[in-house]
Amino acid sequence: MKRKNSLVLDEKDDKAVQIFTELGMPKNLAKTLLYVYQVEECRSGDIEQGTDLRQPEVSVATQELRRRGWVTKRELKKKAKGRPVHIYKPATHLSDILDAFGQEKLKEVERIKNDISELKNLIRSR
Repeated sequence: MKRKNSLVLDEKDDKAVQIFTELGMPKNLAKTLLYVYQVEECRSGDIEQGTDLRQPEVSVATQELRRRGWVTKRELKKKAKGRPVHIYKPATHLSDILDAFGQEKLKEVERIKNDISELKNLIRSR
């Protein structure tokens, strides 16, 4: 990452996002994942600025990352009135996530192979 006013994804990150996207991960999820895993902890506003995503996109992505157990969220209560600030941080190592994502994709490939095999058998039996 390189620093502007805040950290932003760089060209290397963009390439990683592209690969994740080609493998079927939504782009917003990939951007958010890479951002969170390169900082110790961050606010949703930091993610918005660093990834060039809108608030609703970040919200959906962080919900999915939390659902998968890849990111944790805590609320930072303000002294004044208003909504609390959400703070996100990695819940596990990125290498563990890559392993899990790779296993998901390998299972998907195996299902596709089985489906193609079944189709071939159905067509041959006509």
